[in-house]
Amino acid sequence: MRYVVTHPRRVRGEPVHQTSREKKLLESKENEDVEVRVRTREKARDPEALRKEIEEAYLMPEVEHFVETPEVKEIETRMELWLEAGYPVHLIGPTGCGKTSLAIHVARQFGRPVVWINGDESITTADLIGGYAQIENESVRDKYIHNVFKSKDVIKVEWVDNPLTLACKYGYTLIYNEFSRTKPAANNVFLSVFEEGVLELPTKFGEDRYIRVHPDFRAILTSNSIEYAGIHRPQDALLDRMVGIYTDYYGYETEVKIVVEHTGLPQGMARKVVEIVRYLRERLPEAQKPGTRACIMIGKGLMLLNGKQGIGLDQICIDVIASKTSSRKEMEEKRELVYEAISAVQGVSGG
Repeated sequence: MRYVVTHPRRVRGEPVHQTSREKKLLESKENEDVEVRVRTREKARDPEALRKEIEEAYLMPEVEHFVETPEVKEIETRMELWLEAGYPVHLIGPTGCGKTSLAIHVARQFGRPVVWINGDESITTADLIGGYAQIENESVRDKYIHNVFKSKDVIKVEWVDNPLTLACKYGYTLIYNEFSRTKPAANNVFLSVFEEGVLELPTKFGEDRYIRVHPDFRAILTSNSIEYAGIHRPQDALLDRMVGIYTDYYGYETEVKIVVEHTGLPQGMARKVVEIVRYLRERLPEAQKPGTRACIMIGKGLMLLNGKQGIGLDQICIDVIASKTSSRKEMEEKRELVYEAISAVQGVSGG
């Protein structure tokens, strides 16, 4: 006689009455689920699959409209020389002078994936190397005896690598942008990387605590000059382990070519924009000097102007340099300086 459930009951969401066949089917399905989870986990841990996922996740965008003049090429060559020699390169210079674009361009020349860190006050060592970021909890319950509830919890922790660890492990090129905005204590982990070629993961358990740095690992760090607000002076022990290259604003002809390439402005107007910005640069305090980025912004604004009422070259220039203004009085002073710069440039160019 086939057993028929006439009053199905459930305890804690699970059916109490199950036939032997139903129990076997359920057990078989659970075993299949476990095998699928194991296969999925093993596939995820496959080194080549993991490396491909990492490279896709951290792939840096190409530098658009990169302008290479003899002036730029000279800095490139110096950077490549030191990177090939195995030393990290520290690019130091004012805001907006093209450090980041240059770093990305040079990193791309080595044909390796590039990983990125953007420094700031909140960066910690864990943000650089990684940490235990995932906890997996599995529970097992006995379903065969309706009044017995047996459970077992298995907790698994998973380490997740952050950019520095990835770069050291797989031989990627690391770009550490705004390096000097990070508090020095967070960067101590670089000491052994640059000197002994070993990365220590202080919070990791077991034999994987130490990683031998891959021979293809390279590092490019960028920093603003020390007089800028929010800058921390890196520890001397770390500075001694890297090569410092100071970059200043590019020369006049290089800046003109950059503006033309990035904005599409006619040559004559691009020259006028660069001359105005360089005039302002000579007369403003160090931390407020407009860089090449300001030239590009003004150029793009002019290209989109299309005769909009009430807006001219003077207002475009004022809007761009206003971002580093702290008071109305200072803004009025800059406004007068912009008028003075435009008059001076037009006087020299004859219109």
